Amino acid sequence: MFDVEKIRKDFPVLREKVNGKPLAYLDSAATSQRPKQVIEAVGRFYSTYNANVHRGLYGIAEEATLRYEEARGKVKLFINAPDTREIIFTKNTTECSNVIMRGWGEKFVKKGDKVVTTILEHHSNFVPWQQLAKRVGAKFEVVGIGADGTLDEAELERALRGAKLFAFSAASNVTGTLNDTRKLCRLARENGVVSVVDGAQSVPSMPTDVKRMGCDFLTFSGHKMLAPFGVGVLYGRAELLERMDPFMYGSEMIRSVTRTKSEWSELPYKFEAGTPDVAAVIGIGVAIDYLKRLGMGNVLAHERSLVSYVLKELAAVGGLEIIGPADAKKRAALVAFTLKGVHPHDVAAMLAEDGVCVRSGHHCAMPLHERLGRPASTRASVYLYNKNAEIDMLVESLQRVKRAFG
Repeated sequence: MFDVEKIRKDFPVLREKVNGKPLAYLDSAATSQRPKQVIEAVGRFYSTYNANVHRGLYGIAEEATLRYEEARGKVKLFINAPDTREIIFTKNTTECSNVIMRGWGEKFVKKGDKVVTTILEHHSNFVPWQQLAKRVGAKFEVVGIGADGTLDEAELERALRGAKLFAFSAASNVTGTLNDTRKLCRLARENGVVSVVDGAQSVPSMPTDVKRMGCDFLTFSGHKMLAPFGVGVLYGRAELLERMDPFMYGSEMIRSVTRTKSEWSELPYKFEAGTPDVAAVIGIGVAIDYLKRLGMGNVLAHERSLVSYVLKELAAVGGLEIIGPADAKKRAALVAFTLKGVHPHDVAAMLAEDGVCVRSGHHCAMPLHERLGRPASTRASVYLYNKNAEIDMLVESLQRVKRAFG
């Protein structure tokens, strides 16, 4: 049984009050909260075996290395990757995109080639490919969406012909649109195109299987899935990673150095230059343990129930327009909206007074907001620790906003 009240007891921040009211945290699409299990594991690292990894031969250093590499193994199993060598630790999803852009894109995308992405993308899965095209003189094509917020498939099929790389999100962080990653990766493969899937909004919330998906690369961040800030994950097929150049140079990623040349270490260390955020990596391992105990299928079902409730309740608020699909099964665990006559920042500021935490702005997706004809939106997002009562707080507060603005 998925017991949300029991789960909430693991999250200390959810006991906080704002102006005497309960905290309703509805911004997990930006970053999730952390359970005490993760917080305590990070504290244990700093308190009992704080040491650099892969270097010291003394006891606490060996334990730090063991826990660090255990986390890599947990990530491998969590996304069903074939090999731990294909799991690269970075700082976040943005860095993952840049590792691919610099290491694969700048090496293999040439002048006149084509790079494809979609209008649904977060800046971290849009700007790197835009800049790659500018650097090498490639064509940059952006696939549009229909009125329902889903990709224009006819436009996509045309764009993929002759392309070198196709980058797309599994789930939009604005419209919530869920893309059929398996289908899109198959289309890319059939056209000889390398696929890059941004899983920042999907991996924390639903079962992920890179073998079944058939992607070449998958990127995601730990901080959106109960882990600390400072750890991201890049999955890449070993065949591609072996051919890529490193994104950063320095310590740890070296096999040998002379005055005239350097040789890189084997995978995955070739892409992990410098001292990593060891605590954050250990934290993502514990976060994965927590998610696996709950069951990702259960997490997904809980979120869809919440999103259904959000959609129903928000639809009853006069003057409020929901962005994206109306079916909870076709969207991620977030709902962006606008309220007639009120700027999204004003909406978010007034909700904050009532302890309701939401996001406002362009959500690092300016091209998408331009396509939607809106400068900004307000976004409520849910996760495994949220409950219907917090949605009720959101709606009640929105009604107060409406009264205040007449």
